[in-house]
Amino acid sequence: MPNVRPSNSASDEQDPRWRAVIARDAEADGRFVYCVQTTGIYCRPSCPARRARRENVFFAESAAAAERAGFRPCKRCRPESLGLLEQQRGKIVTICRKLERANEPLNLDALARQAGLSRFHFHRLFKSATGVTPKAYAQACRKARLRDELAKPDASVTSAIYNAGFGSSGRFYEGANAMLGMTATEYRAGGANKIIRFTVTKSSLGPVLVACSELGVCAILFGDDRTTLIDDLRQLFPRAELIGDDAGFSDVIAKVTALVEMPGRGLDLPLDIIGTAFQQRVWQALREVPAGTMASYSDIARKIGAPKSARAVAQACAANKIVVAIPCHRIIHNDGGLSGYTGGIARKRALLEREGVDLSASNKQRRKKQDDQA
Repeated sequence: MPNVRPSNSASDEQDPRWRAVIARDAEADGRFVYCVQTTGIYCRPSCPARRARRENVFFAESAAAAERAGFRPCKRCRPESLGLLEQQRGKIVTICRKLERANEPLNLDALARQAGLSRFHFHRLFKSATGVTPKAYAQACRKARLRDELAKPDASVTSAIYNAGFGSSGRFYEGANAMLGMTATEYRAGGANKIIRFTVTKSSLGPVLVACSELGVCAILFGDDRTTLIDDLRQLFPRAELIGDDAGFSDVIAKVTALVEMPGRGLDLPLDIIGTAFQQRVWQALREVPAGTMASYSDIARKIGAPKSARAVAQACAANKIVVAIPCHRIIHNDGGLSGYTGGIARKRALLEREGVDLSASNKQRRKKQDDQA
C-alpha cells in the first residue's frame, strides 16, 4: 500500500471535499481526487463505489499527484481520464470566447476543427459543457451584443443589428419579437411602446399578479400585497405601458386562478417567455416534469445535457417569472428538501400537495438517504 498517512482530525468531517464525496457530487469532479489508504486506489468525488471510512481517506489535487503518491486509478470511475476531459473543456471555453466575439455566424465544422474534435464529438461535448448547442450559444451571444448595441444612444437600429452579427436585417426581423420580446425599436426605448396588461387578484394562496403582452402571458407572480407585486412588474418592464384591471382580461385571470387551485391541469394560454438560451432550456425542461412528481436540480441539469450545471439550473428556476405555468415548484434540492421558491416554501408545499404529492413520504425518503450517507 502507498505509504501515506491521511489526516484524521475531527474537523476533517467538515472538509467540503469530504462532503462532496459523501454526496457523490459530480460538480466536484476534476477539482480533486480522493485516495483510499487501505486499498491503494484513488477515485473521483462522484465515484459510485462503496465509500471508504474517513480515517482512511486523503485528498490529492489531481490524478497525477495521486499516482505520484503510489495510488492506482479506480476501474469503475476512471479518474485518470479527467485530465483529458479538462483539456477538452478548456478547448470549449476557448470556442465560447470566440463565439462571444464573432461578428458573423461561424461554421460548426470550422469550430470542431479548431477544437481538434470531430463534428459529432464537438457538438456533444459543447452541449455537455454549456447546456446548449453551439448554435444556441451563438444566438444568445448575438442577442446580448444586440442589447448592448441598442443601448448606445448614437447608433441606429440598423447599425446595431449588423454590429451584433446578424448578416441581414431581414433575417433579424423574422425573429425579433421572440428574441427581445418586442421590436428592436421598442427595446431600445426600454419597452416604452410595449403594452402590458395586468391584474392583481385574490387566490387561495394569497395575492397573485397576472400580466400579458401581445404575445402571451409574460408574468405570474405571487406576493403578499398589491403594491409590491406591481413594483416587481415595473422592474421587469421598466418603461412599458402598464394597463391595470383591463375589463377584457377576465378570461385570462379566470384561467390563471384556476391553475393555482389545480396546478396539475396546466395553462391553455400562450406564454411570452424571455430569457437566455440556457434559461429557456431549463424552463422547457420544467414544463416537461409531469404533474404530481418532483425532480431535483441535478435531474434537470442531466435532462438538458449539462450534468455539472445544477447551480445554474437553480438560478434559472429563481429567475422564472411565470410561476405555476412554468412549474418550478416541482423542483427540489438534490438532498430532497423543498429548497427555495420565489413565492415562498408554504406556497410551494401547497402547490405540490394539490398535485397529489405525498410530502410525508418524500421526507421519510430524504431522512433515510441522509442516514445512509452518514
